[in-house]
Amino acid sequence: MKSTEANSHYRHLEKMSTLELLQNINEEDKKVPAAIEKAIPQIERLVEVTTDKLLSGGRLFYIGAGTSGRLGIVDASECPPTYGVPQGLVMGLIAGGDSAIRKAVEFAEDSWTQGWEDLLAYEINDKDIVVGIAASGRTPYVIGALNECKKKNIATGCITCNTESALAAAADFPVEVIVGPEFVTGSTRMKAGTAQKLVLNMLSTSVMIKIGRVEDNKMVNMQLSNAKLIDRGVKMILAQKEMSYDAAKALLLDKGSVKKALDALN
Repeated sequence: MKSTEANSHYRHLEKMSTLELLQNINEEDKKVPAAIEKAIPQIERLVEVTTDKLLSGGRLFYIGAGTSGRLGIVDASECPPTYGVPQGLVMGLIAGGDSAIRKAVEFAEDSWTQGWEDLLAYEINDKDIVVGIAASGRTPYVIGALNECKKKNIATGCITCNTESALAAAADFPVEVIVGPEFVTGSTRMKAGTAQKLVLNMLSTSVMIKIGRVEDNKMVNMQLSNAKLIDRGVKMILAQKEMSYDAAKALLLDKGSVKKALDALN
């Protein structure tokens, strides 16, 4: 097994200069996109099944512990403001609950049953899909949840950075991004965390495009939650329709989204 927790290729980090530290971390980070490229066929399959689930009325759940759980929560939380989808369409769950987002909760990831119990709180069903996230691929909280999903005929995927892991074996649609040992041995918030973040970007962005939340390359369904986004929305309208800035802004605020504003003008 190629492990993220194998001994680092670098020794005596404390003796390196600041420049050497930064250069070597950067060299390791450069390996991440190449590792992801090899996993694109796996990511493609996960995108396709997730799209089908959401179009059929299901939801996407991310479940993880520590850094992996936090990354899932970040990705899920950005879908409603970016794409205007309802809260709850994409959900992120973390071992230890919301308090674990900011502070580690000891032993929370070691429960084989809590992940499934956390999913049950959201009335998980076979319309949904659950994506487990764990760099090591051996987190009980995540594996236990996916095993229970399989018993209930709920589709599952995973994002892991080790080969031949128990998590990948538990997932219907595994994504394995093999980044190798970390610069600091076992510090999977580094390359593994970067890889997971990039794969999550690819997954949610592709799914949102495929379910119709993007037109051309524009976030036409974004929430108008601040002045910058309102201005961006006005400019999207002006790029397609000849009208004054003030008129476009008034229409946008009245309709609530760029898409609805443009539909009203067509």
